This record gives sequence, C-alpha cells and structure tokens, in this order.
Amino acid sequence: MTAPTSGPMTCRLEGPLRGGLAVPGDKSISHRSLLFGALATGETRVTGLLDAEDVHSTRKAVEALGATVRLEGSEVVVVPPERLREPGDVIDCGNSGTSLRLLTGVLSGVPGLSVLTGDASLRRRPVRRVVDPLRKMGANLSARDGDRLPPVVVRGGPLAGFDHVLAVASAQVKSACLLAGLFAEGETSVTEPERSRDHTERMLRGMGVRVSAARPRGGRVDVPGDISSAAFFLCGAAALPGSEVTVRGMGTNPTRTGLLDVLQAMGAGLTLANEREVAGEPRADVTVRAAELCATEIRGAVIPRLIDELPIVMVMATQARGRTIIRDAKELRVKESDRLAAMGETLTAAGAKIELFEDGCAIDGPTPLRGVTVKTRLDHRIAMSMAVAQLFTRGEPVVLDDVACVATSFPSFFDLLDSLCGVGR
Repeated sequence: MTAPTSGPMTCRLEGPLRGGLAVPGDKSISHRSLLFGALATGETRVTGLLDAEDVHSTRKAVEALGATVRLEGSEVVVVPPERLREPGDVIDCGNSGTSLRLLTGVLSGVPGLSVLTGDASLRRRPVRRVVDPLRKMGANLSARDGDRLPPVVVRGGPLAGFDHVLAVASAQVKSACLLAGLFAEGETSVTEPERSRDHTERMLRGMGVRVSAARPRGGRVDVPGDISSAAFFLCGAAALPGSEVTVRGMGTNPTRTGLLDVLQAMGAGLTLANEREVAGEPRADVTVRAAELCATEIRGAVIPRLIDELPIVMVMATQARGRTIIRDAKELRVKESDRLAAMGETLTAAGAKIELFEDGCAIDGPTPLRGVTVKTRLDHRIAMSMAVAQLFTRGEPVVLDDVACVATSFPSFFDLLDSLCGVGR
C-alpha cells in the first residue's frame, strides 16, 4: 500500500510477515542524547538518531537554548553552549510528551523565563505529576487548568536536592527530577514502586555523572533500534500463521523488554542472537516465529516495561486462545489518547471480545477480526496497531482516518510493513 503522509488511508494487506529489518533508533534514547548533549561540557556524537517529528521537537528546543546540532555523515553532532540560555520564544514540543516533561526538569534550573507548549493532543496530557515533585526542589512552575495541563511556565532559579518517592513508576517524571538534580545543591534521588526504563541513568553514567550538580562530559551515543517500533512486527508475526520476522540491532534494555516476556508466556517462537552492549545499552537480533498463542495475565512489575507496547499486545491477544488479562495499566489512559478506551472501542467494532476495566482489560480469543474505520485520535500507536490488526481480517480493509500522527515516531512504518508482506517482491 502507498502510504499518504496525512489524511485517511486504507490498509489492505495479506500475510504472512516474513523477513528481516532494522527499525529506527529508540525514541527515548534519541531524545536524551540531544538533551544531554546540550547539557554537556564537550560535544556529543550520536549515531542511529531517530529521524521523526518528536525528536525534531527536542532538537529545536535544545537549539533554542543555545546548543548547535549538525549532521556530519552518519553522525549527529551536538555542541553545547557555555551555559544554557533563556529561550527567545515559546518552545513548541509538538506531540512529544517526553520533550515537554524532561525540558521542564532542565529549565527549572536555567535562569530566566521559559514557556513549554505543544499540539492539541499534548495540551491535553497531564503535567502535575512532573510539576509537584519539581516544586519540592524549589522549582517555580505553573500550568493551565490548576497546574494540570500545558502550557507550562518555568521561571528557572536555584534548586535544592530532594529524595523523591514516586507513587507511580514513570521514566519521564524520574528523568525530569534527575535532570533538575544536575543543577541542584545537594543530592537528588528517586525511588519508584516498580522499575521503569533506565535510559537516563545509563546515559548519565556513560557521560561521567555520579552525583548531582554536575555537567555530563559528552561523548558518543549509539542509539539501538526501538523495541516499541519493533513490537508491531513482532506481535504481528507471533500471531499470523507462517510468519517469521527478525529485527536486527533492537534494544534489549531489561527495563524495556516486558514485551519479550509476554511473547514467551504466550508461546511465541522467540530467539535472540548477536547479543552485545554498545555505549551502555544492550541490543540483539530478535526473531519471532508464529505459533498457536495462549492467553496470559499481564500485570504488576511488567507493566512499566511494556506500557507503550500494550495497544499492539491487545491486538495480538485477540488471536490467542483463552482470556488474556491486562491490569495495573491505568497509565494508558493519559497517553496521546485514552488508549484503553480507544483500542477497546476500535477492536470491539472489529469483532473482538473485550471487557474494559479502569486499569486494563480482558480479551477473549481467538477471534477473527473484520474491517473497520478507525479514529486514530492523533495517536500513532492506535494507527499502527490497527494497521497490523487488518492482517487478521481475512482481507477486509481497515481505514485509518488520519495517518499524520505516525510521522511523530515511525515515518517508515508502512513501507516496512509492506516489505514484510511481500509487497514489491
């Protein structure tokens, strides 16, 4: 299928999914490499940086703060300023919640006035979870709707270290606090109820930061393939008979590999090869082969390790035998959309058997799906998950009402899906 860059798109592909591919660079690490490069004492060279709109938002933000970002061959070079400066205009984070929340932490310690905003979707996403802990460090912050929603106004100034105990595991909140701690007097620590992704801690260690109130020293960052992007193909291959997909160089950071645990628990054929660690981040070539999947229960500590992959896991669960239970995933309701409600409504319209809970759902399978028209709700993961769901409709089309959101994280998604389905071969 020829994918438009915006507007509606009709998906009509047939499986199986077969082949090897490399997915674009990890979005979380890409954001951090630009931001930490701007904070460093020397230049940072990044390979594998994700070329997508969300990361472009972080690039524009660090340039507004005085950093220089340039392309040299296959590397992106970040040259930091002597010190970060007050931006001359409002910083537009687009659709990127990571950009807005991490920048809130950084700007809390940069003297001057900063305003962070974003698109219509981002301005509906909560920020109080970041504002409240940063205020305990002395940050001067305010936001719309009683400090609940963006835009966020930051008046940077002196900060004091603080021992944060988070009620909900969140890598973005944790990272905002740790980044503010780089500017703070005294030690900053963060304790979480469950383990969330640790890219910030790994990158800080790799750049020589052991204690708070210090600047990273710069260096080299090699961004692995994004497991959240690979998930669409891995879950599709696991459930679609005759499929076998290998994702080369995929990040296998243990704080992100909850999806691999779920694939194994459901009986998918899963193997890892060429395992190695580069620049502090583990990676491997990951192969998934189709199998008769069985239902499983997904809850507790695994949820922060696969929160972004749950929409496509829900699609996969419609093809598994038995009742798949997802709990403790209330965080899905405050992403780019209410993903629980959106996926529940859309998959039900496609013939799936789903019961929604406040913090998750139950899905009975296996169930053949049918064609459906999808409201993507400006949410890239809804769009991509339902494009994969079309493979289980026995040829019936799935119509996505607007695919512009896919460019925020994975502009090459539809081309790669075509290639795995044999289009053009």
